Amino acid sequence: MRVRVQRIESVRDLEGNLGKRIELVQEETTPRFAIRPASEEARMIQDMVRVLQQQIPLFSISSQVAMPKIILFLTEREYEELGVDFDVNQIYEVELFNQTIKFKKVF
Repeated sequence: MRVRVQRIESVRDLEGNLGKRIELVQEETTPRFAIRPASEEARMIQDMVRVLQQQIPLFSISSQVAMPKIILFLTEREYEELGVDFDVNQIYEVELFNQTIKFKKVF
């Protein structure tokens, strides 16, 4: 599965140790082609909506809520031992296999 780093926060565990909270959301793949409506009227409306999305930033806000897929709570030592430098908006391929989790950075 593909995940995107949505948030990284500094946290303290119950013993007061510094650590990180890393929130990963599932990355949806969207088709790269535009669907053109059959009628001329529908094409006109689609073009007007596209112009509105470019002109009015609030109009283009996505109504889709990203639900976390994986949330990691790691101490600083655990984060270093994991060997993955997470960055916000970076996409990773996650493999779950035989009781292990592997992260591979997508370029």
